This record gives sequence, C-alpha cells and structure tokens, in this order.
Amino acid sequence: MQKPSRPRPNAALDHHQLDLPLFAEPAPLPSVDPTVDASATPAAPARTRGPAPLAPDGTRLRSIVFGSQTLHYRLKRSSRKSIGFVIDGSGLSITAPRWVTIADIETAIGEKQRWIFAKLAEWQTRVEQRALPKVEWKDGAELPYLGKPITLKLGAAALAFDEATRVLALPLPPHADSQQIKDRVTGWLQGEARRIFGERLAVYAPKLGVTFRSYALSSAATRWGSCSSEGRIRLNWRLVHFPLSVVDYVVAHELSHLREMNHSPRFWETVESVFPEFREARKVLKESSAEMIPEV
Repeated sequence: MQKPSRPRPNAALDHHQLDLPLFAEPAPLPSVDPTVDASATPAAPARTRGPAPLAPDGTRLRSIVFGSQTLHYRLKRSSRKSIGFVIDGSGLSITAPRWVTIADIETAIGEKQRWIFAKLAEWQTRVEQRALPKVEWKDGAELPYLGKPITLKLGAAALAFDEATRVLALPLPPHADSQQIKDRVTGWLQGEARRIFGERLAVYAPKLGVTFRSYALSSAATRWGSCSSEGRIRLNWRLVHFPLSVVDYVVAHELSHLREMNHSPRFWETVESVFPEFREARKVLKESSAEMIPEV
C-alpha cells in the first residue's frame, strides 16, 4: 500500500483554496427585452463605451450593442478552423481561430443575433423560474434522499425507513406541527449523512493512500466540502439528497487534496485515479444542485 502522504509545512495553502463551491457563480446574462421582435430585421452591431463587466472568475467580458440591447460574451482563441458559439447559464461563449479579427467575430455574432438572443432569453426564463423546492412538512410529503424521493408517514411507533417502499415512518401524531416534522426529518437526514459519508471516506482514503485527521458535517451555504492542510475534512450534510455517485465525487475530491493541495492537473488526475466518472458527477452537482436541495 502506498504510504500516506503528509502535507509539507512550507506548502500549506489558504484553506479556501481547497473548498468545493456549492453553486457556481454565473456570468451576467444580458437583459433581454421581451418587446423585441425576434423576426424583425437584425440590428447592426455597435461598439460599447467604457469597460465591459468582469466574469466571476475575473475574466474581462467583451461587449457589443444591438439596438437597445447590450450583449456580453467570453472570447477564447484556439486552433479550430471556425467560430463556435455556446450558450448556457453563464451566458455566451465564443471560441474563434487565432487569425480571425474581432470585426469578423462581431459580424458573425450579428448574423446569429436572433438565435443568440432567443437562447439567452430561454436561459433567463429558466433561471428566473428555478427555485429551491419547498417541502410542506406534513404526512405524505416527499423529499429527495440519495437521488430518489422518499415519502413521510406520520403516526408510526418508531422512526424507521423502508428501503423497498422508500417510506420514512415518523413517531409523530398525524397532525404534528410542521416544525416538529422538519426537525425530526432533518435530524434523520444528518444522521444518515454522517453514516454514509463516513463509510465512503473509509472506502476512498485507502485507495488514495491517505489518512485524514477528522471529518465533520457542515451546514455551509456556499460549500459542498473542504479539506484543510491539517487533514480536517468537512462535508455538507445536504449532499445526502444527491445520488451516491455525487457523494463519492465530493469525498474523492476532498481526500485528493491530501495528496495535491491545489486544483492543478495533477490534482484532477488524482481524483480520476479513484473515481473515473468524476466529470459526470461534477456536472450533476453543478447543474442540478438547486433542484435537488429542498428548502429546509
């Protein structure tokens, strides 16, 4: 077995550099005017005055004006032979060959502006409509546990979870106060999180050849997990709402910091060595987090 690696005293990093963010901050989406007719003649592009806004990662966005609308976009140069457009929750990203001029890029944007603004409007609507699901804490309520819904049943003699029916029986009267139900369910979920996370840490630590000093549950509003240079790991208990593959990804992620105290290519190679599916799990965590976590 590979000997556990120990952090080097002179290589300690800022604790926050080892955190796994809860939600990725999106770049600013353009304000889409609902009165603009998408079938109208496309407006000619115009340059903006003043500096364009910064993306959350510090990247300077470029800006271009079409009539009454200002479009911000990321520009990346590559060896590809054509101009590529990608629109997602972070806005518009463009990848263009190194030899293509800004004028040519903005001409291409102008030619595709109807499609661009239509797609951006779809994303804006999706963001506005997306809200954390609210649980009505009563008999028959549903909430996610390990990626699948469970149903609450009041009036049981003892607290018990039936894996086959996915029913969580609670020793509370049928008309118990919602706060009582919430507190009892939250306590059960946190107990499950402590058990499951401990089991997964015990699986992945030997695979990586590392040891951790301690681990604890976290209720952080902005972090899924963290690992200090002293080997103390914290995992957000709300991960218990997600499939086990997502839990495994976060566990492998934090334990990998005990070998690579950074997010370098070697770090991601370390994660992949014990959890090859990390990209898929990371995508689920990034794209589904708001929908998966009930408001408690």
